[in-house]
Amino acid sequence: MNAPASLPAADSLRAALSGLLDGIPARQAGQAVERLIGHYRGATPTDAPILRDRADVAAYAAYRMPATFEAVHAALLAFADAVPGWAPGSHVDVGGGTGAAAWAVSATWDGERPVTVLDWAAPALDLGRELAAGHPALRGARWERARIGSTLTLEPADLVTVSYVLNELTAADRAALVDAAAGAARAVVIVEPGTPDGYARMIEARDRLVAAGFHVAAPCPHSASCPIVPGTDWCHFSARVSRSSLHRQIKGGTLAYEDEKFSYVAATRLPVTPAPARVVRKPQIRKGQVLLDLCETDPALNRTTVTKRHGALYRAARDTDWGDPWPPRSRAGLTRRHPCSVSCPSSRCS
Repeated sequence: MNAPASLPAADSLRAALSGLLDGIPARQAGQAVERLIGHYRGATPTDAPILRDRADVAAYAAYRMPATFEAVHAALLAFADAVPGWAPGSHVDVGGGTGAAAWAVSATWDGERPVTVLDWAAPALDLGRELAAGHPALRGARWERARIGSTLTLEPADLVTVSYVLNELTAADRAALVDAAAGAARAVVIVEPGTPDGYARMIEARDRLVAAGFHVAAPCPHSASCPIVPGTDWCHFSARVSRSSLHRQIKGGTLAYEDEKFSYVAATRLPVTPAPARVVRKPQIRKGQVLLDLCETDPALNRTTVTKRHGALYRAARDTDWGDPWPPRSRAGLTRRHPCSVSCPSSRCS
């Protein structure tokens, strides 16, 4: 992928968050987190800002920013892999709150660009501006208050991101937001919680983007209808989130990490080279074989078994993770050699 590693940006974000709860009683912060979890997991649209004051915003940033950053960054890396050599010249983050998606964009593509973060919660924008002041790529970002819904007007931008926002909107406002993003941007990346409801909202948005002339870059290897039968399953992925002491203090628990489940679509008007297939479940590694559940170009969902007899492809399969393209693009030319030099384990080539 034509992108720098995420660790420096992730470390920079954790450093910016480190003193966030100074002066806020632990009980107050904990209560704010519990209320925010309810909104995050709920399916009821709200007509008022969820983040009401500084305590809410501080709790949100400590609890959600690291996870949102990792989920959006994972989606952006998959997008960047499908449009190699391209980088956005401008970025608008809709409903961006404290700016996690803006940090994720800066971790995915080097350099500075005009950035606008839109949200209707002024305290979130204020804190986002404070956090970004120490990040060279975001110091010049604009933090603007805007009502996210049917009246939203977006300025033209290369990239529009919408992360963890659709669940706060009515169906009509969701449709209007996706249409506005499609009308303003060359590329749109939408991230939702990795729940059945989040997946349903993401698929709804995906269909609108395709109808508007966009090509799906990731995670799907095609722009046709999703092969998952509605109500039987849902497509989602997982991002590993390192927990700082601050994060553990706010959320509770003792593990040094957690896994953020998310659904996403990355679509663009640019020419794309999507993955030949995408691993849509955690690979099952067994003695001498790896089982991969794939979404394939057909479109179809299939399970393929890669065994030791597949040589380099087997070694690559053992290193393949949930959400990765298959076969991997950058494993010493495996994509170019496959399927000619190995016996292909995928139903795509049957």
